[in-house]
Amino acid sequence: MLVDPYESGFYDYRYKPSANGYFKDAKPKSKSDLIEYDFDRSGTLKVPGDWNTQSDQLFFYEGTIWYRKSFDYERRPNTRLFVYFGAANYFADVYLNGEKIGQHEGGFTPFNFEITKLVRDTGNSLIVKVDNKRRRDAVPTLMTDWWNYGGLTRHVKLVETPATFVHDYFIQLQKGSRNRVSGWVKLDGDKHNQKITVRIPEAGISKSFTTDASGSAAIDFTADLKLWSPENLKLYDVAIEAETDQVRDQIGFRSIETKGTDILLNGRPIFLRGVCIHEEAPLRGGRAYSREDALTLLGWAKELGANFVRLAHYPHNEFIVREADRMGIMVWSEIPVYWTILWENRATFENARNQLTEMIARDKNRAAVVIWSVANETPLGDARLSFLKNLISHARSLDSTRLMSAAMERHYTDQTTQMIDDPLGEYLDVLGCNEYVGWYDGLPEKADRLEWKSKYEKPLVMSEFGGDALYGHHGDPLTRWTEEYQENLYQHQLNMLKKIPFLRGTAPWILTDFRSPRRPLPGIQDYWNRKGLISNRGEKKKAFYVMQQYYREFNAEGVR
Repeated sequence: MLVDPYESGFYDYRYKPSANGYFKDAKPKSKSDLIEYDFDRSGTLKVPGDWNTQSDQLFFYEGTIWYRKSFDYERRPNTRLFVYFGAANYFADVYLNGEKIGQHEGGFTPFNFEITKLVRDTGNSLIVKVDNKRRRDAVPTLMTDWWNYGGLTRHVKLVETPATFVHDYFIQLQKGSRNRVSGWVKLDGDKHNQKITVRIPEAGISKSFTTDASGSAAIDFTADLKLWSPENLKLYDVAIEAETDQVRDQIGFRSIETKGTDILLNGRPIFLRGVCIHEEAPLRGGRAYSREDALTLLGWAKELGANFVRLAHYPHNEFIVREADRMGIMVWSEIPVYWTILWENRATFENARNQLTEMIARDKNRAAVVIWSVANETPLGDARLSFLKNLISHARSLDSTRLMSAAMERHYTDQTTQMIDDPLGEYLDVLGCNEYVGWYDGLPEKADRLEWKSKYEKPLVMSEFGGDALYGHHGDPLTRWTEEYQENLYQHQLNMLKKIPFLRGTAPWILTDFRSPRRPLPGIQDYWNRKGLISNRGEKKKAFYVMQQYYREFNAEGVR
């Protein structure tokens, strides 16, 4: 890898794109050739992984790093080859054997490029320029409250397919139904018109359809299925078989909808006993990326008593979503339209729209995902409302089966009344609100006097609440940063939340401490947000047990 803070491997000294940048992976042909870089004699980085936690020198680095992977590949006849990236934060330019094959913006969603015509049997050079500089017009924008981990943070794979292959599919219960499966299958290649068969052997399902001239086929059939839920972790082996390709997946089937202020899972009311999670690797720190990371984080959530997690503030890796499927944990997944972005910038909107599209494309067949979220704590305004309305409409056009939400604004109408009347609420299925009574808003006992009201006859998920505590730091219940203060805050918070008649879910902020450049207080924060119920070393704070007891009371009362 090559660290390139001036991007001199991409631009010449006039700041114009160079025809002989690092992507050429050039070698001197004689002793007189001038080439000022050499991948072979440079350092290495582990992939997947962020660069910040692999080198002290790169801990605060924001800029460009060039990756190179050399490989041989003998492609079989009548096949195609793609290079797949689970994610690259934030902007990636990708080259193979000196030729640019594509670029991608957005740090948390997968992308791929076809390399069939460029790949060689031996001596391939795959070069990726990754740039994680924050930008005012980006999504997220300049200011966030998490670490800007740069690099190839998720797996990179070579994927070989038949000449015509199953490109995508959507197989879920039809909205409002618990026995009708509907969706579509899409082929990619020259042979568009094919017979497609969808098989669910355990349910006795084998249904055939024919793709049209574009390679698409709508699917629709009835089925007697055992429905997925936190109590019934039912996943079916599903096969999509074309004449030229076949794909197998494990898919759960369930319905999710709202009725008045209730959330209904498979037609029955459910309370979302949740917790927020950042994609911070447990114990070691850095970006989480593995199945082991997912099992640890979701295992802690289950120990808390959760049946639901809010994956903040961007799409997390695919492992955690698939493990949530297997563990019976419902998921809120969102894009990083966070705080104050450029609402009137068309390119910013298209970027957000693309990240939303890619999030839904990857996880649309996961039963665990019940909520798509389009924003977090965004300021009121006409441009903002138009921006988010258009995102919501786009999401519904891609997937009408799931609920839409966002962490909205709320305000005081007097000293003791919090009102939810953000105009965005009109377009959502589930209201989301973040509040920090007792931390940024008064002392913990203030919560005892508050009443919550809503303009909308819709369910509310309190999508964030909490306060900071350094594990092992003790004092009285009014001494900030102590476990006792955090414990006291949670006790008052839960008493307040119990009195909200339209509350249908809680997601305290947050499961574990996570890194943030906005949190420098020496000896306490040290660049960690300390609002975790669990420390960055895996130690449970006192507030963890307060929240755990609250969720146990739901089980004791028979509340789903």
